[in-house]
Amino acid sequence: MSLPGKQTEDDIYCACLSKSLCHISTPVTVGFYAPFGSRVYMLLDRITKCMREEASRIEEKESYLSREKPRRPEGLGFLCLLWHLLFYKPLVTDRNIERKNIQFVFVPFSAWQYAGSDRLWAGLVTTLCDRVRSHFGALPIGLYNALGNPPKRAPDLDGEEWVFKKKFCIKLCLAIVVFVVGIVLLFVPVWTHHENEVEPGNLYTVLGSAAAIISGSGMLMTVFKVGKNVVISQKKKIERMINSQKFSTQMGFMSEVKKEIEVITNLVKCMEIFQKQKIRIVLQITSLELCAPDKVVGVLDAMNTLLSDRSAPFISILVVDPSIIVSCLESASSMKGMADNGYMFLNRTVTLPFSVPPLGTRNKLQLLRKAVQGTEDLIDWPCRNDVNRGTKTGIAESARLLRDELAAEDETEKDEESGTSPSPGRYIQDAFHVLHSDQEHLHEYIPDSIAQMRRIVNTIPVTIHLLILNRVLSKSLTPKSVAAWVVLSNQWPCRLSWILQCIEDKQQIGTSDDFEARLLWDIFRDGSKELYSMKEGLKNILDLDADPEVFQRFLSIDFPFTVQDAKSFLKCTVSLDKSIKYKMGLIRGVNNLGKDWGDKTET
Repeated sequence: MSLPGKQTEDDIYCACLSKSLCHISTPVTVGFYAPFGSRVYMLLDRITKCMREEASRIEEKESYLSREKPRRPEGLGFLCLLWHLLFYKPLVTDRNIERKNIQFVFVPFSAWQYAGSDRLWAGLVTTLCDRVRSHFGALPIGLYNALGNPPKRAPDLDGEEWVFKKKFCIKLCLAIVVFVVGIVLLFVPVWTHHENEVEPGNLYTVLGSAAAIISGSGMLMTVFKVGKNVVISQKKKIERMINSQKFSTQMGFMSEVKKEIEVITNLVKCMEIFQKQKIRIVLQITSLELCAPDKVVGVLDAMNTLLSDRSAPFISILVVDPSIIVSCLESASSMKGMADNGYMFLNRTVTLPFSVPPLGTRNKLQLLRKAVQGTEDLIDWPCRNDVNRGTKTGIAESARLLRDELAAEDETEKDEESGTSPSPGRYIQDAFHVLHSDQEHLHEYIPDSIAQMRRIVNTIPVTIHLLILNRVLSKSLTPKSVAAWVVLSNQWPCRLSWILQCIEDKQQIGTSDDFEARLLWDIFRDGSKELYSMKEGLKNILDLDADPEVFQRFLSIDFPFTVQDAKSFLKCTVSLDKSIKYKMGLIRGVNNLGKDWGDKTET
């Protein structure tokens, strides 16, 4: 992945996340941790654009290598799809599993639009059903619901992907033959009457009527079933179930909703086989912080139960501000007595945390440049009237400095781009090797939880790409150290955030020359008593950390990171929730108000 000269920090972060989502196994829930605001929607738009571009690149590459192009359900392809759904059964083969080209179906869901509903989670499900229906079409979905077969593993994994429905076709042929014979028998008495001039026999009439009615009613019921599924969408079915108070109080209510989700899952698998490419449904969930606490819990529970089947093709991007959503979860009445820690509840849902960093320098300068360009008349006006003396506001001088800084930055980028960037693939492979190598100690610090293992494995490629694109990765930051840093931020987010806060505060008041060479463990040891004094305000955050004795061994013996290492990793640490450090900074600032400053002033 190259780095164009005009690419901003946000472009880099979105590109890395998008590339990972194109190859990650589903289902996956991305915790897109970012402060609430318009920047979130800008980032989502960039992620959507990057994912589509990456999917197009993969399709071109696979088409060149395999000489196989995806099949589109458009025009004649649409008729071909209906033919396959009617007369064939899909089978999952190795060829289907090994395909790498991918198509994304984006489902934007703004929770605020459904905030007035008693069941907010139902809005998520119905939005999903409605978007899938509009993407694939009402007729294919109706035909699949009525006559389709869910894909199964093929006995011969190298065989055909579509198998003829023998039983269905035999039944259909028999029904047509019986119907035709019945119609013929109905008209036999009429022919006999004209030719022989005798009265028609009742036997032909009875047999013909019975045959035509039985076979015709069977075919008519099949057509009616297809038409019913075409007219009545899954969204309407779920809404009808929810609105029915009698049905929604029954024990099998959620199982019926889950069946509708399973229909979508099986349909997507079937379309994958037909289109000869992977299909991923990307749910972009926003504005959840604006809803009532119990409704928020309902949405997260729905994601954990309805959208998390092992074969589900869902990529859920949960866009939330942790500092708001955690407080919302902890105040929900439905969580009382079962789990009052919002951080743990959120971690149970999220399998790929991605914490968006603060606005970068390049982004900020870009926004400032746009603001300056939008007020060129105001900038030029004082310059034209008083070039030599300038202005009291200094607008012209600020604009000039901004342009000079941007020009200097562009020149620096050109010089840096002349060099070669390290290959991320090799770094990622080496980092993964460190995780499961018996000769290394890192696996001892990884928990037994499968969800936590996935979080670490998912985070490492994103971190390495960011280190390379930000030109931070060097000989001192080995793949082993990168993997260890990801484990550190995942296992001890509270203690690591405290160390980073202490480093930041120390730098703000001034440091000595040897400060960057100090060990992180020494920084933590010096400030551990102060952290202990803040334990009441940080109780839930401290519960996130693993064994404290293991933390000491990690930083003091096996992985003695320094302040310089932390500064190198900080910009690319996406798995660490920034709101934890922010909360610590606020509490520490308040506690420092009671500090004895000495009142030593020079006279």
